[in-house]
This record gives sequence, C-alpha cells and structure tokens, in this order.
Amino acid sequence: MPAASCATPISGTSLPTGADGEAPPNTTLDAFLDGAFHLLQPAANGFRAGHDALLVAAAVPGDAAGRAVDLGAGAGALAFAAAARAPGLHITLAERNATMAALAERSRRLSRNAALASRLRIAECDVLAGRAARERAGLQDGLFDLVLSNPPFHPPDHRRSPHALRDEARAVPDGNFLGRWLTAASALLQHGGTTLMILRPENLADIFPVLPGRLGDLRCLPIHPSAEAPATRILASATRGSRAPFRLLPGLVLDRELRDRVSHGEAHLSAALRR
Repeated sequence: MPAASCATPISGTSLPTGADGEAPPNTTLDAFLDGAFHLLQPAANGFRAGHDALLVAAAVPGDAAGRAVDLGAGAGALAFAAAARAPGLHITLAERNATMAALAERSRRLSRNAALASRLRIAECDVLAGRAARERAGLQDGLFDLVLSNPPFHPPDHRRSPHALRDEARAVPDGNFLGRWLTAASALLQHGGTTLMILRPENLADIFPVLPGRLGDLRCLPIHPSAEAPATRILASATRGSRAPFRLLPGLVLDRELRDRVSHGEAHLSAALRR
C-alpha cells in the first residue's frame, strides 16, 4: 500500500450523481443499526462493511466525548455507528482512497443522516504518509481523544480478492504494516487518549514491538465464533502514555444472539474492555 500525500477535507470534491436517497451506479444504499444511519457502498468491486466495524463501534462508550478519528474509514460504517452510539463524539473519517472517501462524504450528506452529519468530517488522507501530510488534512498529532480503526489485518498471502479496492482493505502489504498503523494512531492521540481497533489474534505479534514508550494498558478481548472454537478476532484498546500492564480479558462468543445485538446497535462491549 504505497504512501500518498493527504488532501484537504473533501467537502468540495465532485461526488457521484444521483438524488438524495438514490444509490449511484455500482453502489447500494444500506441501512445499519435498524436505520440509525445509511451508507452508500460499492455493490461488488469494493469493501463492504460487516460485523468487524460494528464490533469496534459497540465497544465505544456511550458517554464518549471529544474528538475521534477513524483510520482507514472506507465507506464509513465504523465512524457512523460510533457517532450514533456516542452523541458527544465529533469524528473525522480518514480514508486514502478517493472513491471510498467520496462515497462516505455523499453518505454524510444524505438527509436521512442529518442527525449525524454535523459531527462527521471526511478527510482524504493516507495516514501512513507522515506527519506533515496528515496535518495538511487537519489530522494534527495529539489532537484526538479517541482513535478507531478496522484496519487491513489479513496476511499478504491470504486469499486475495480480484478487486483492488476490496483487496487493499483486507490484506496487509507487509509484515511491518500494522506496527506503522499503530504508530500513527499513537501520534494522533493526546496524552491519556485511547485507541480502539479490531485485529486477528496473530496480529498481536506485529503490534507488541511498537507499544513501549507510546501506548500502555493494552487490553485484548478475544472474540470466538463458538464456545469450542479458538478466537478469530481481538478487540484491542490501549492508552497513550499509560504504563499499566497488558491484560488478556475473558472472551466473548459471537453467537447468533450477540450478532443480532451488534447488528441492531444493542450490544455494549465497552464494559467488557474495562474489566
């Protein structure tokens, strides 16, 4: 995933044609959390949001407030869901791909998302392009109370998608990618701020080396597909400047009941991370 310079927020970018509420060609208009928000997403040739993004949003405390940023926001599912959960959050969606950033901005402008729009801002930005490039997009180091992310986390040799947009959202380009990603997240946080992300269990080996001197109080909540199966996801939170030790928390089973609660916005996982 080559670095590209960050642009200014895309409020002036030309967006796909189509009336409010009408999906432009090759996109779908999808309702989330029982209609709490709607998103335009690629119909076939791009990454479409699933439970991973909604699991991260479910771990955001309802009383969270201040400035947040969603790194690699895609079409915006995580940020929109977090904004719906926490009315005190103002969230910047940082997305390097111009097509996905434009879809997120168009979704922000939908009349059915009017209740969230003023608290959402889209910035077309490669967060790994360096501090100066991030700052040109309004992403100043130390600015944010909360960094959210559903990053690419599959290994480079994972089953690849023939669609470039989907593939770059799923697989890491190299073994150092997640370490660089977490380093950028740490830089954006103010002292005492928290980063919250979802990973695969094997990704922990990639992030442990970048924690010292940056982030502490790493808490990992394993997510199991069934009570008998190994965890396939990890919800991880860490705090800028903390020296608290690593905690591996009791896991959760993503059974049908929990999936339904996540899909309807009724799951509250922040307490599980704060045990």
